[in-house]
Amino acid sequence: MIRFSKYILLYFLFSGVFLAVGMYSLARFGLKQSIDFTGGALLEMKVADTTTQTILEDIGKKQNMAIASMQKSYEKTYVLRIKPEDAEKVTVFVDEIKKIDKEAQLLRRETVGPILGKELLMKAVSAAIIAMIGILLYVAYAFKNIKFGVSAIIALFHDLLMVLGVFSLLGHLRGVEVDTLFVTAFLTTMSFSVHDTIVVFDRIREYLKRGVKLSFEETCDLALTETMGRSTTNSFTIIFMLFALVLLGGDTVRWFTMALLVGTISGTYSSPFIATPVLILWDRWEKRKN
Repeated sequence: MIRFSKYILLYFLFSGVFLAVGMYSLARFGLKQSIDFTGGALLEMKVADTTTQTILEDIGKKQNMAIASMQKSYEKTYVLRIKPEDAEKVTVFVDEIKKIDKEAQLLRRETVGPILGKELLMKAVSAAIIAMIGILLYVAYAFKNIKFGVSAIIALFHDLLMVLGVFSLLGHLRGVEVDTLFVTAFLTTMSFSVHDTIVVFDRIREYLKRGVKLSFEETCDLALTETMGRSTTNSFTIIFMLFALVLLGGDTVRWFTMALLVGTISGTYSSPFIATPVLILWDRWEKRKN
């Protein structure tokens, strides 16, 4: 049996360093929002073979057009996301492309207002809060003890803050924007974070029911020792797949996959090294109080 409980302060210090950097970046720079939240325009254009992405970018620079992203959806077709601009300026931009490329066709033009972005953000926050309350109540009911639920939620907060902090740094250093796919990855992280925590907690509950002659700390250490191999193996199969997608998946899914990768790594760490230590510290506090 590995005595994981001996190094609780080390676990918290390790997480604290990463969280401090991420929270400083989040407070100082915030998250770089895409047009899904700030509003803007989406253009889908079919062009000739001779018109490349570089040519379109040059036209945008000449028109002082803030192009957030440009993706080649399929042969001869590009999808451009443009930050908030006057409708007339967008029209002039399209006309300039048509002057250079006589075959250019505007297939789609959509406008995303900032009101829609705020509504989407509010719904995402509401969904996260409802999910957290549901997880807290369910875990507390399943394990017949509120401290199991609270410990799981603290580990969940740890993982969510890690994802936010990393993307705040990426936004500041690399210009990475958060969009609706990021919201999807953010909410998915919540489910994966709790998954491994439940496995460890279930083993702890099993030993407590058996009446094993060990202290609570030793019981937690035994549960972690027995589940660590299974949890690590399971997590690494997911991490390797996500890492491959980050490298080879293309621009469309790269940062969505990166958010899932950060959440998976953080969730793998927080289950044994955040959730269980919180449970142990809570038990120590109760014993001192009694």
